Amino acid sequence: MNKSDIIKKNLTQIIAITEKNTKLRLRYKYGLIISFIIPIFTIIMPLIILGRIFDYNEQFGPWNGANYLAFLFIAYNILLLKDMIKEIPGQLRHEKFWETLPSLIIAPFNRFNLLLGMFLSHIIVILIPFTIFFILCYFIYPISFLTLLFVIEIYFLIAIVFSGIGLILGIFAVSNENILKLFIFSFDLIFWFSCVTYPFEIFPELIQQAINLNPLYYIFDLVRLGWIENNFILTITSHPLHLLIIITCAIIIPCIGVYVFNMIYKKYGIVGY
Repeated sequence: MNKSDIIKKNLTQIIAITEKNTKLRLRYKYGLIISFIIPIFTIIMPLIILGRIFDYNEQFGPWNGANYLAFLFIAYNILLLKDMIKEIPGQLRHEKFWETLPSLIIAPFNRFNLLLGMFLSHIIVILIPFTIFFILCYFIYPISFLTLLFVIEIYFLIAIVFSGIGLILGIFAVSNENILKLFIFSFDLIFWFSCVTYPFEIFPELIQQAINLNPLYYIFDLVRLGWIENNFILTITSHPLHLLIIITCAIIIPCIGVYVFNMIYKKYGIVGY
């Protein structure tokens, strides 16, 4: 098989998974709309609390009354991307109960194509609300075109990280759902201690020390700093650790996801229908 045939085969697999998962998600419109609304309520409470504090000209690090709304709109889009972590296991669970998963896995189907197809389907589904809040953020706190491109690239890397985590959780959704619940709880705990909706500087020093050990904090902070600094060269040179962590995670986590998926499936197979 020559290179063009291999590329065509991979693209066919990716498009098939993307199309199938997108259509499936769009069938359940009410649930989809609710998944877009819930993150709005998540950012309302910090907006109310810190909005009152900012009325007294308080500031937490670089965040103040003039730019905190941009912080929360970025948080909304991160929350939309985070849904991929639970959506991928959900898609695999559907395949499991429809008894179509064995044929999908046993077939000569590249696991990276499976991951990429699920990744793209989620991006397509959330594209409208994501774009709306992205534009709102731009109007509230305008940035240059180059910064805009930089921020989009960071969002893309965040989505890749989440897709890799989702695939790791996905194999437990079909092999051991009890372990899946434990992993989801553990990830949620790490996620909410990543300063996704509250600034790092608002927390006591003891909690800040714990947050400093959380790679998700650096990943999310990079997109926020990139936005408000509005100079991607300054952001890269001023926060090299942030950039190193997100690039490393975007490369390693999907690879770990595919490896764990193959290993757990070979060991336990599909459990329960």
